[in-house]
Amino acid sequence: MGDLFSSMEPAPADERRPGDDRAPSAGRPLADRLRPTRLAEVAGQDHLVGPEGALTRMLESGSLGSMVFWGPPGTGKTTVARLLAGATDLRFEQISAIFSGVADLKKVFEGARVRRAAGQRTLLFVDEIHRFNRAQLDAFLPVMEDGTITLIGATTENPSFELNAALLSRARVLTFRALDEAAIESLLARAETIGCRPLPLTADARAALVAMADGDGRASLTLAEEVWRAARPGEVFDAAQLVEVVQRRAPIYDKGQDGHYNLISALHKCVRGSDPDAALYYFARMIDAGEDPLFIARRLTVMAVEDIGLADPQALQVANAAKDAYDFLGLPEGALALANAVVYLATAPKSNAVYMALAGARRAAKAGGSLMPPRTILNAPTKLMKAEGYGADYQYDHDQPDAFSGQDYWPEKLGRQHFYEPSQRGFEREIGKRLDWWERLRRERRGGQG
Repeated sequence: MGDLFSSMEPAPADERRPGDDRAPSAGRPLADRLRPTRLAEVAGQDHLVGPEGALTRMLESGSLGSMVFWGPPGTGKTTVARLLAGATDLRFEQISAIFSGVADLKKVFEGARVRRAAGQRTLLFVDEIHRFNRAQLDAFLPVMEDGTITLIGATTENPSFELNAALLSRARVLTFRALDEAAIESLLARAETIGCRPLPLTADARAALVAMADGDGRASLTLAEEVWRAARPGEVFDAAQLVEVVQRRAPIYDKGQDGHYNLISALHKCVRGSDPDAALYYFARMIDAGEDPLFIARRLTVMAVEDIGLADPQALQVANAAKDAYDFLGLPEGALALANAVVYLATAPKSNAVYMALAGARRAAKAGGSLMPPRTILNAPTKLMKAEGYGADYQYDHDQPDAFSGQDYWPEKLGRQHFYEPSQRGFEREIGKRLDWWERLRRERRGGQG
């Protein structure tokens, strides 16, 4: 799983057929031919390899420590590791966590020990390092500590979640960014220089190709190669033809990993922040990427009870109705039912009063222990329980004026508590008025006592 680079390496003459101008190379893949030979040539990562970049400063200090490279595919992680090894005279060794086990690690570590004894240090690059389990990750710790290897692990997933704390405490995490439009354009321009022919695309189609790459430099060059292969002499594709030629590249999205949680978090916060347009945008991205619509429906239900609550009691009904409609309709129409729920929830009045009240009640319940409710409100199905005072002096609220007795329902040791503070938004404004009224009645019927 190599990464994509931005230098310009001319094709050897024996790899190009005379008169063949339909593709930049008849041999190695274009992404391989554009690998840089210096860190400064890596596209889109100036914060790491630019004049003031973290890796530039590290090399200037003369000391290279273990690192974790975190970022999306096609951003240069593998290449940067190779170039770092070359810049520091370290032996470059590469393994993939997908294909390697403990036995493979032992062989790599032993080879590194032999080289170290001979005065040669090793930079070990581990692709997809998050695929290793905890025991395998722990195996790196002693060889990192004694200097047998300098580890560089590459991952597309959040290291905080996927790597153990012991390894992270010994390695610096550096973030690789998705390539922006300018970086992708730079790669395409270099590819055109090597191919001695411009991409046969209109301006709109070229912009569409850059968007299809989705920040992945390697993908942009793969798409460019497909365009060159498909174009007949003199043919120029517009945006619609481009989609037909290369099909549509799926967005970078793993339903079980980081992208999944990032987008649902964004959707939730947009609903909470009452921005229906932004909420629809993230909803559309999830649906477009193939997310399970029922997962989205469950999260919408969470938003209804957590962020809207009783400010709009219909929010929960709308969320549940959208889920039922999706079950009945399926895609694509079912997505519209969920979109209706997204907009309704985003535009509903917001309150987390019940959410906060429940949290407070649970804290009180844990702190108070197994306190007995007042005997007044306990049933007395036996004579013994009646004799013990169970149910004595209970006032049936429906028989009282205003159907309200104002009795004290709290354990005596705990005393009356206050958890729920309704907001002044939506329906909760009316709930607040009721609570104030009942509190006044309670005080009156207790002679002014709270």
